[in-house]
Amino acid sequence: MPELPEVETVRRGLTPALQGARLARVDVNRPDLRWPFPERMAERLTGATIRALGRRSKYLLLHLDTGETLIMHLGMSGRMVVDDLQPGIFHRDAGWLPQHDHVVFHTATHRVTFNDARRFGAMDLAATDALEAHWLIAKLGPEPLGNDFHEDHLIAAFRGRNTPVKSALLDQRIIAGLGNIYVNEALHRAGISPTRKAGRIAAPRVATLVPIIRDVLGEAIAAGGSSLQDHRQTDGELGYFQHSFRVYDREGAPCPTSGCTGGIRRIVQSGRSTFHCPTCQR
Repeated sequence: MPELPEVETVRRGLTPALQGARLARVDVNRPDLRWPFPERMAERLTGATIRALGRRSKYLLLHLDTGETLIMHLGMSGRMVVDDLQPGIFHRDAGWLPQHDHVVFHTATHRVTFNDARRFGAMDLAATDALEAHWLIAKLGPEPLGNDFHEDHLIAAFRGRNTPVKSALLDQRIIAGLGNIYVNEALHRAGISPTRKAGRIAAPRVATLVPIIRDVLGEAIAAGGSSLQDHRQTDGELGYFQHSFRVYDREGAPCPTSGCTGGIRRIVQSGRSTFHCPTCQR
């Protein structure tokens, strides 16, 4: 599933084509994805101008001049691709099947397609001035790249918590947008075992996670995210941060930490693969 860096990469890729653009036509080619589309979605979007493109956690936000915001989640396999409307120059990678083009946004100069083979994506419309109260948004924690994510917040969130630190970092009520890949990477850089109870980590060690998480996410965004199976940027290009993984999906490889003689191991936590070095992560 796309995590914060992948969704932010998509947002940045869509901005030149959609920000300030009027939606001349919106084609909704099926009644639902993970759940039904909002009532009259095509009608409510057609004619609207997109004032700004935002992101909250793993959700794309299209703020419209109608006073509504389109909330979009890419799900497991969703892609947003910008196609030039001139005929004959469309490009689709080998995994792209047009029958999965579920929603198509037409502006005067571009066609932006939401393609989702597995249909785990989702869309909803909400009043912009009540967006923070929407059920998808209301319980989210602070953005890890924002000012509300700081040492005091994370120390307080971990205090007394008996869950493994990896599970705590994946809790969207504590930090919004973190997923399995980047939590694995951040914990390795911090030298913290993913199985250690969050409430038993000393405050100074918890504090070190804040800049590390920011660095990992910043590097991933700069690389266009991570492409494992389905993630593509809006121009169809792959993300490249997977080439910088220190532990994720590197079971059996030597630990890259300088001076460490250990190797990367895989364990399962809450049904998800965790990759770590038991020698240098304590």
